[in-house]
Amino acid sequence: MKKYLIIISVVLLVVFGGWYFFLRETENSESSFELTEIKKGNIQNIVSSTGTLIAVGTVEVGTQVSGIVNHVYVDFNEVVKKEQILAVLDTANLAIAIRDAEAGMIRVQAQYDQAKSDFERSQKLYEKNLISELEFTAAKTQLQSSLASFKSSQVALERATNNLKYAVIRSPISGKVINRNIEPGQTVAASFSTPTLFLIANDLRRMEIKTQVDESDIGLIEVGQDVRFSVQAYPEEKFIGEIKQIRLQPQTIQNVVNYNVIVDADNEDELLLPGMTATVDFIIEQREDVLLVPNTALRFQPTQIMMDEYRKNMQKQFESLPDSIKNQRAQQFGNMGQGGRGMGERSGQPGGMEMGGSSQRNSGRLWYLDENGKLNMIRVRTGATDGKVTEVSGRNIEEGKKVIIGLSKKEQQSQQDNRMPSSTFRRSPF
Repeated sequence: MKKYLIIISVVLLVVFGGWYFFLRETENSESSFELTEIKKGNIQNIVSSTGTLIAVGTVEVGTQVSGIVNHVYVDFNEVVKKEQILAVLDTANLAIAIRDAEAGMIRVQAQYDQAKSDFERSQKLYEKNLISELEFTAAKTQLQSSLASFKSSQVALERATNNLKYAVIRSPISGKVINRNIEPGQTVAASFSTPTLFLIANDLRRMEIKTQVDESDIGLIEVGQDVRFSVQAYPEEKFIGEIKQIRLQPQTIQNVVNYNVIVDADNEDELLLPGMTATVDFIIEQREDVLLVPNTALRFQPTQIMMDEYRKNMQKQFESLPDSIKNQRAQQFGNMGQGGRGMGERSGQPGGMEMGGSSQRNSGRLWYLDENGKLNMIRVRTGATDGKVTEVSGRNIEEGKKVIIGLSKKEQQSQQDNRMPSSTFRRSPF
């Protein structure tokens, strides 16, 4: 009886001892790395910029004549209709100009009538050979010159009449007055550049954002893309827009080439005001409910010692495969020993299989610990990224799988100590 108890005790001791050392080895392996889990979530690839809100259909109302402002009939933020009177200039000098033009036209008309009478008389005398051709030509020239002066005086009178009409400033569109630059009694001068008296927005329920995108990101921007933006006045509010236009004229700012991008935005609640600064996010790509890993996991690179151990494990797994599979993979990848590279080094997965070459675009690799606590690697297809996390997919990729993002601080210190050269103590001869 005692013999059986001793045997059972020895067996239990061996089992529990192996289990203890297995767990300890696994814990030691895991403690050498920093791990994270593959999680499901949403991801957006965005390009950020800033811009200025401007009203759609903004018209600057100026004046074509100079004078003193007599009356201003509208104020800031007032709604106006097309052809509504906004302001009236002093018309005294303009009325005088009309009377002067009328007097000039009467004088020129009298000269024209006289020249016409002289020409008709000269024509009759010339037909009877009573005057020379030179005299007849002079009379004809005088008539044409008088006719030109008469037409010029008519144009002057018409110009003076129009100037009087321009003294009454009317709205060219229906909209809202967002700026007014004149007051009654102020003198305005229409010289080389027309002064802006009023700024009228056609419809503040539609806004535009004028933003700039640098040349490194402009290739990702397309007309019709969705845009998300916010303003400082409503930091918790998110507004939606759409790219309307990409202007081709480049602008160089601090040695960086930028392009103007115009974004359409709804403003039904009229919360957005002209001139506000908008923080704009161009949504390049958007994915929902996909597997995500931190970018540090895709950038992780084992040390040389770890890679040597990994190749040995891959070599053992390859040798344990049946001969038929071994020959098939040997034919696929070539001689296992050719060029001094083993199957584990040639491939990214056990037995030499991999999803694609290391240079393949949208491809990456993740390192993890298998059920035996050994370092292993799996290749994945990468998708959208926001700079922090990346979408991944592939065989054996599932939510909750732990992958390596780096070495633990203890392991990093150990690696640094191993790389430090050993110092040699030399006795001084003195």
